[in-house]
Amino acid sequence: MIQTLNVELAERSYPIYIGSGLLSQPELLTPYLVRKQAVVVTNATIAPLYLDVLRSTLQKGGISALPVILPDGEKYKTWETLNLIFDALIGGHCERNTTLIALGGGVIGDMGGFAAACYQRGMPFIQIPTTLLSQVDSSVGGKTAINHPLGKNMIGAFYQPKMVLADISTLDTLPDRELKAGLAEVIKYGLIRDPDFFAWLEANLDKLLARDAKALAYAVHRSCANKAEVVSADERETGERALLNLGHTFGHAIETGLGYGKWLHGEAIAAGTLIAAELSKRLGWLAEPSVQRIESLYRQAGLPALGAPLGAARYLELMRHDKKVRDGSLRLVLLREIGLAVVADGLDEGMICAAIEARCT
Repeated sequence: MIQTLNVELAERSYPIYIGSGLLSQPELLTPYLVRKQAVVVTNATIAPLYLDVLRSTLQKGGISALPVILPDGEKYKTWETLNLIFDALIGGHCERNTTLIALGGGVIGDMGGFAAACYQRGMPFIQIPTTLLSQVDSSVGGKTAINHPLGKNMIGAFYQPKMVLADISTLDTLPDRELKAGLAEVIKYGLIRDPDFFAWLEANLDKLLARDAKALAYAVHRSCANKAEVVSADERETGERALLNLGHTFGHAIETGLGYGKWLHGEAIAAGTLIAAELSKRLGWLAEPSVQRIESLYRQAGLPALGAPLGAARYLELMRHDKKVRDGSLRLVLLREIGLAVVADGLDEGMICAAIEARCT
């Protein structure tokens, strides 16, 4: 069964298709390809698993595919790797209306989307996310970027795809660590705006860890529905969309401070969310039983409950490079309760440091 959601952005609206076996259905893809040529950007891990399947599907629709296979890993989310895509596009005589298909996880989706935004000032692209994290978060909403040594995702563009194809079957080959990392972003939606979903996750997490297809499809659909609503209301993060960054300011500091790829993105976000929960508690906003529920769910998911011991001063140094900084002041996403997130600024740095130290020792 195929489930369909829509991201409502006027003339740039697009569908999200969710289901099993979708990668083999040309009728889902071909309506979004203007030319009979596509470029498939993927990586060395995903290519042996799904590239031939996708090329065969496109061929059934009369579409030829030029593959671009990148090295796998967050550490390759750089200008140098991005240029490999541009080399292939130019070398393949790709035109502005050639469609770029990003086949892979969040790194591939971010780089493929950024390349599509830049090449000849914009070419159409399609997201085919193959990890849980990318299916529920990074493939939806049009954020594309590469990393800089001083900060994660600091160079990029808002650029929406023509469609998103989330094939649940691709999660069968996902390593356990990657699956658990994806759950961090799933849990996030329950924390920021959907308390009933958080309670569902508490009751069904074991099914997700066991890769129950029905449970995974429900979690992906519910997560995407939440994100689609937020993005439709606030595409460029001037308001509500900032709440999707719960745990990310602290988590990005962990990723940058340790070196990209040492921790998976979801692992860093889990630890960062618990720092945010600790700070929310110290501000008198979040009750201790709620903090315990959050920590219990992350631990059950096999995710870190403690952040990297970088030291509070180093965290603050890295966090000041965050995209949410305004006029030099940190803006953090915190919790009033499970299901209610807020953006807070002007916070006492001593209290921020105390929360970091409490959760990073």
